[in-house]
Amino acid sequence: MKYLIEPNDLSLSETERILSLAQSIMKEPRKFAQVCRGKLMANLFYEPSTRTRFSFEAAMLRLGGNVMNLSDISTSSHTKGESMADTIKTISSYSDLIVMRHPEAGTPKKSIPHSLVPIINAGDGPNHHPTQTLTDLLTIKDIKGHISNQTVAFCGDLLYGRTVHSLVKALSRYDHMKFIFISPEELKIPHYIKEYIDENSYVETHSLEEVMDQIDILYVTRVQGERFENIEEYNRLKDTYIIDPPKLEKAKEDMIIMHPLPRVNEIDTRVDEDKRAVYFNQVRYGMYVRMALIADFVGDEPC
Repeated sequence: MKYLIEPNDLSLSETERILSLAQSIMKEPRKFAQVCRGKLMANLFYEPSTRTRFSFEAAMLRLGGNVMNLSDISTSSHTKGESMADTIKTISSYSDLIVMRHPEAGTPKKSIPHSLVPIINAGDGPNHHPTQTLTDLLTIKDIKGHISNQTVAFCGDLLYGRTVHSLVKALSRYDHMKFIFISPEELKIPHYIKEYIDENSYVETHSLEEVMDQIDILYVTRVQGERFENIEEYNRLKDTYIIDPPKLEKAKEDMIIMHPLPRVNEIDTRVDEDKRAVYFNQVRYGMYVRMALIADFVGDEPC
């Protein structure tokens, strides 16, 4: 049975196949409009979400399927003490695919043995967010033309940012990649993530300005208040990096600025008008890549 818990659950060739399928759907969406006709997807979201939940729902509906949503756990049997195992056994009896977001790392993976249908992880705490990773890879591939041979800078919360962790692991499988990790000392990239890349392929710095002219892809993240136990620590760090037009003066003309969203104030809204800002393009790429993934997992061949 198929599942996707972290990006490396897909081989590099499988990842490229999903990206190519997403590009095919982008070109001919009508061709894929009924590949999931009669299929039912269950969205189990135990953590707030806008883009991810709606993009999965839009993806399944555009493929001709239907969706069940759990977005308020207060209305579920979870409040009565039902175990996650029993919930998964029940929901998988009704559906063809489960999409799960949970605040506790590892919960989607632990759910696999109890499910009768494939499970896709839509984010588990600070751990992984594989479909955001596929979204980011598709954004890079479609806009830059290729993924290999890029210098990618990650800026902001690199300690808790699951999108960063997943994307670094995924990009490490491509050739000639260089990484720049930009963060305050308290939010540095974890050592276990750096183990996936060659020690000569990355640098760590506190200064965005010093490396701006080297960057092909600038991946900005917000400092996540919900991951902090100490609100004073969050308030001290939340505005460490704010991307504004003056900071981009030394940037390459073909650099792209990405962000998994939601943003707070780490990217000045004036940057939205810069042609290098592609973070709202990422939103639509996310729908197409999820369409490709759903079609690959439970869809029929397009007519």
